[in-house]
Amino acid sequence: MTVEKKSVPMRMCVVCRNMIPKKELLRIVRGTDGKYFFDPTFKANGRGAYICDKPECMEKCLKKKMMNHAFRTQIPDEVYQALSEEYENRKNP
Repeated sequence: MTVEKKSVPMRMCVVCRNMIPKKELLRIVRGTDGKYFFDPTFKANGRGAYICDKPECMEKCLKKKMMNHAFRTQIPDEVYQALSEEYENRKNP
């Protein structure tokens, strides 16, 4: 009797460009209403981008505004500030 291995979905971090299992990443979504938010369920509608759950990746993303490229649009500074605050709240509940 052989046991079949399940395929683990892999996604690329937009900052470090490493392929990492999807569940180990943070997903940021631009919803259909144009708002940006973290998606803990990985199921929200809209365009998504993945970032490692490492502080270095989030810092580099915010500093170099790497989400502009991931979402193919200019993202306002207020969105980066809100993402930074939400990331800190998630790390320090």
